[in-house]
Amino acid sequence: MENNQSVRRHLDAFTRGRIIGKLEEGRSVTSVAAEFGIAHSIVSRLWRQFQTTGTAIRGFSSGRPRGTTPADDRYIVLQARRNRRQTAGEIARHTTQATGRPISRFTVARRLHGGGLFARRPVRCVPLTPAHRRRSLWCQEHRNWRDNEWG
Repeated sequence: MENNQSVRRHLDAFTRGRIIGKLEEGRSVTSVAAEFGIAHSIVSRLWRQFQTTGTAIRGFSSGRPRGTTPADDRYIVLQARRNRRQTAGEIARHTTQATGRPISRFTVARRLHGGGLFARRPVRCVPLTPAHRRRSLWCQEHRNWRDNEWG
């Protein structure tokens, strides 16, 4: 089944510059839009931005700032690799003490997930097969035998 939703692609800096250049030559917005195969509203918005700010560079997207820096992310993963039994809460406390910024255990869990580390419960030992169990049971039954009982 085909997806009918449009995919929003950002124009790279080179294409933006070419569009602005053609508009500065005196070409119309619709002819430039047709040449590049994009909607005229995009070209119009780009031209308006260029006229007001003097630049055609795409601004950064808004959103909540990250709670950790890339260095903090590396530190979190390093802490987890050094001590495999450390919980996310303990790592969060260590990171908060080291950086001075409060970081939640959920943030730590997300950063560990991004670093390829996932929550898991360590296995206590290799699970016993039925043959292992029989052998262990036989050993327990015969551990108190004396030398004369073996012969």
